[in-house]
Amino acid sequence: MHDDIEILYRRFGPMVFRRCKSLLGNEEDAMDATQDVFVRLLDRQELNIDTPSSFLYVAATRQCLNKIRSSKRKGTHEDRVEEIASLDFSNENRSLAGSLLRKLFFEYPDSTRLMAVLHYHDGYTLEETAKAVGMSVSGVRKRLQPLRQHLRIKESS
Repeated sequence: MHDDIEILYRRFGPMVFRRCKSLLGNEEDAMDATQDVFVRLLDRQELNIDTPSSFLYVAATRQCLNKIRSSKRKGTHEDRVEEIASLDFSNENRSLAGSLLRKLFFEYPDSTRLMAVLHYHDGYTLEETAKAVGMSVSGVRKRLQPLRQHLRIKESS
């Protein structure tokens, strides 16, 4: 099993690191998060992964979101949320993205946060998001609905 993880690390480690760096913003935190992703694989009883790149991408996203959330420096949270919101969005959508991410990081459960980042930030379709998190499309849609409602209310006030 250790050999399998070493093979996965050599093949997908750079992808996991890039994902972590894009979410965390610095190389040191990204390297720590990358290592955490692969160490967690060692804790698994078996290593039966159909699509390792997708699995590791989602695991890296989850690890980084947890790291951001658990950071004790709230200012760092808010700065990083704003920075993430500004990635890959046009000017008019950055405000909405920032509002969504602030809501996610401080008020919603980890699983909803992961779905929203995959769908709204990374551009996954609902089907791709559902597959990545192991839920049905209707389940993902239902979990994201309160976020959409929050943003509509916030926009109109």
